[in-house]
Amino acid sequence: MSDSFDVIVIGAGPGGYVCAIRCAQLGLKTACVEKRDTLGGTCLNVGCIPSKALLSASEKYEAANHHFSGMGIDTKGVSLNLANMMKFKDNVVGANTKGIEFLFKKNKVEWLKGGGKVSKAGEVEVAGKKYAAKHIIIATGSDVVSLPGITIDEKQIVSSTGALVLNKVPKTMVVIGGGVIGLELGSVWQRLGSKVTVVEYLDRILPGMDGEVAKEAQKILAKQGLEFKLGMKVTSAVSDSKGVTLRVEPASGGKGETLSADVVLVAVGRKAHTDGLGLKEAGITTDERGRVAVDHHFQTNVKGVYAIGDVIAGPMLAHKAEEEGIILAEMLAGQSGHIDYNLVPGVVYTHPEIAAIGKTEEQLKQEGVEYKAGKFPFSANGRARAMGATDGFVKILAHAKTDRVLGVHIVGPEAGTLIAEAAIVMEFGGSSEDIFRTCHAHPTLEEVTKEAALAVHGRAIHS
Repeated sequence: MSDSFDVIVIGAGPGGYVCAIRCAQLGLKTACVEKRDTLGGTCLNVGCIPSKALLSASEKYEAANHHFSGMGIDTKGVSLNLANMMKFKDNVVGANTKGIEFLFKKNKVEWLKGGGKVSKAGEVEVAGKKYAAKHIIIATGSDVVSLPGITIDEKQIVSSTGALVLNKVPKTMVVIGGGVIGLELGSVWQRLGSKVTVVEYLDRILPGMDGEVAKEAQKILAKQGLEFKLGMKVTSAVSDSKGVTLRVEPASGGKGETLSADVVLVAVGRKAHTDGLGLKEAGITTDERGRVAVDHHFQTNVKGVYAIGDVIAGPMLAHKAEEEGIILAEMLAGQSGHIDYNLVPGVVYTHPEIAAIGKTEEQLKQEGVEYKAGKFPFSANGRARAMGATDGFVKILAHAKTDRVLGVHIVGPEAGTLIAEAAIVMEFGGSSEDIFRTCHAHPTLEEVTKEAALAVHGRAIHS
C-alpha cells in the first residue's frame, strides 16, 4: 500500500465513496478512509437503505392484512416474523455495502481502514499511520442529536440507529420529532402493530416543507393510526423496567402532561460529525453549528483541504452529498461543476410518499414573488385508482408572468419518483406549459403532474 496519494477522502458515505470513485475514474490516485467494517457510511449501514427496507416490508405486511381483500386477494393467517424481516433488511444492507467494496476494487480506490484525521495540510493520519495527499476531502457525514436531559441508550430510548434493530414490536412508541426520520420510522412500527404518538415542538409536522402538503400528510398519517401532539416539548424521559415515562409541556407554556411508552424514538435532527478529525489542531474553521466552513469550491480555509456532504452547510441528504462529491472530483481534475441548491429534491418515504423541490408557497409569499398555483388530486387519476392509492395531490407553483416553474410539491403514490420530472424541468428553466405540452403516457401517475400543470392555467381536463 502506498503512503502517498493525489486524493484522500475521509469517510465512505454517499458523498465520500462517490467522490473517491469519480476521482479515480479521472486518473487521480485515490484512497478513502473508513473506520466501519463496511463501506457506505450512515446511509447504507444505519440510515437510508435499512430504513427503506423496513418501510417496504412493513407496507407489504400492512397491505396483506388490511388492503388485499378489497382487491380480491384473500389472505388468511398472515403473521409477522420480525426476525426474518430484520434478516431481509440486513441482507439488503450487505448487498449494497459489498457493492461499494466491489466498485472500490474496480476503480482502484484504496480503502484505508480505521479512523482518520487531518494532521496538517497535505497529511492524513489513519490508525496511527500518516499518509500524504495533494488533496484531502472531509466527508464524515452527520450524527444523531439528542435533547437535554434525555439519554439515548439504544434499548428503550433509541435514535434512528436503535429503531432499526428492535427485536420486538413495542406496544407503544413515542416519537420525539415530526420530521422526516421520525415519520418514516414511526410509520414502520405503527404498521407492525405499535401505537405511535408523535410529539413535535412546532405547531406542524415536516418543518420546511410546503404547509398545505404537510397538512395533507398529517391528515393521511392520522387516518393510518399515528397520533400527533403538536406545539409540545419533551422536558424529560426516564426509563425503568416498565418502560419510559415522559414529561411533555406546551411549547408556549402552560399545563403539561405525562406520557408513557415502551420505546421512545428521539428524532430531532442530526449534527455534523467532526469529532476526532483534528480540525482545530489543523487550523480548519468551523461555523456556529460545528459544520466545516467552505468556499464555493468546497475548499476550507486551509489550502488543499475540502469538505462535502452533511459536514458542511445545506440539506443533509445523500444525493446532495453525492452531487457535491462528483463536482469536487471533477474540479480537482481541472473540469467544472455545478449544483443549484434550490433544486435539490427532498423525499419522505412514508406511505404515501411526500416529495418537494424548489420554493414553497410560504417562501414565495415571504419573498413577494407573484405566482400561480395548480393542483390536481390522485383520486382523479385512473392509474392511482387502479392501484388503490388515491390519497394526495401534485401542486405546481409557477411564476405569474413568465410561467417558469418555481416549486413542485407532491404527497401521493411514488412521489419520490414523480419529483424527478419536476427536477429536470426546473434545471432547464422550464415552464408549467412545457410540462403539459409534453405527451405523458396513459395510464400513469405522471399524468397527475401534467394535470397540475394544466391547472396552473385553469384548464385541467379531469377535474
